[in-house]
Amino acid sequence: MQIQRKIIHCDCDCFYASIEMRDNPSLREQPLAVGGSPNRRGVVATCNYLARSYGVHSAMSASRARQLCPDLIIVRPQMEKYRRASDDIQKIFHKYTRLVEPLSLDEAYLDVSNTTLYGGSASKIAEAIRKEVRESVGITISAGIGPNKFIAKIASDWKKPDGQFTVLPNELQAFVDQLPVKKLHGVGKVTAAKMQNLGLTHCSDIKTMEIEELKRLFGKFGARLLELSKGIDNREVTTHRVRKSISVETTFEKDFVSAEDCLKPLKNLEHKLSQRWQPHSSDYRIIKQFVKLKFHDFTLTTSEMMSHGIKSDNFTELVQESFARGQKPVRLLGVGLRVLPIDKSSRKNKNKADQSSTEPQLTLPLN
Repeated sequence: MQIQRKIIHCDCDCFYASIEMRDNPSLREQPLAVGGSPNRRGVVATCNYLARSYGVHSAMSASRARQLCPDLIIVRPQMEKYRRASDDIQKIFHKYTRLVEPLSLDEAYLDVSNTTLYGGSASKIAEAIRKEVRESVGITISAGIGPNKFIAKIASDWKKPDGQFTVLPNELQAFVDQLPVKKLHGVGKVTAAKMQNLGLTHCSDIKTMEIEELKRLFGKFGARLLELSKGIDNREVTTHRVRKSISVETTFEKDFVSAEDCLKPLKNLEHKLSQRWQPHSSDYRIIKQFVKLKFHDFTLTTSEMMSHGIKSDNFTELVQESFARGQKPVRLLGVGLRVLPIDKSSRKNKNKADQSSTEPQLTLPLN
């Protein structure tokens, strides 16, 4: 008999802003954003709920945020402090289950299907986790509980902030039917508009369609849409996420108008990239270098080449190639590495083989 899966999605409420308000209580009653300066083309990383009531949101330019909310307080991110808080929260998660899949500093999936704590009640486990985070870390988190990742993640947003919502297996289809299609992961503005034109506004509209028709309209994503519309998600909670890339980037205070200008910050970016790469160098190998440019009109271009290390000449060539495509002012430059995990079992076997080949060989006498 298959055990009913019980998945919790935990999501910190406005994480960076919550940490800042925890450390400076005078900010709690103020509209607050964490991000770059509005005078230096900064971007909002996150904001508290009071700021959101003015229309401020993450990824918005700080200057636009200040226009919407003139009294907005903007503080610079302190990533090391946020990482420490994240580590403390992850330790709490692992007290309740070993099956924890971090998605970022502020959210994670937990599989509590086999957990006997609190009588095996996922809802009570979520309550206990939220209480412990509130008391020991000093911030609030919201939680969604469901029979799979898809449902749990949607549910965690249902009663934010500082709340939780449970979808039981017998409630799953009714819950999914009333979901707007824009809530589905992978449905962006363009796809949502296309679906709207087709009369597909809710998941209940999708599940009545034939899979071949959905594939014709949306390609491979059509099959996934049909599964989600029926509440199907067979992804497991994985404790080790495989990286595909490592990168760093910077937004310029003023647009750079030439390829030569774009080369000036390369040395500093390479240094930061090397620092970010170092902790992963024993688990991954480099297969490519890449460069990303964002032009003044917010269009993007990316160039990459095969490589097994961090080579300055390669980044220089990629910047020049990327700039030549647009030939217009640049507001952002990023450099990065495409990586693959190292097969450590193969390495261990190879080492054993190497060792055995150097050992003295015994010659047995012929009888």
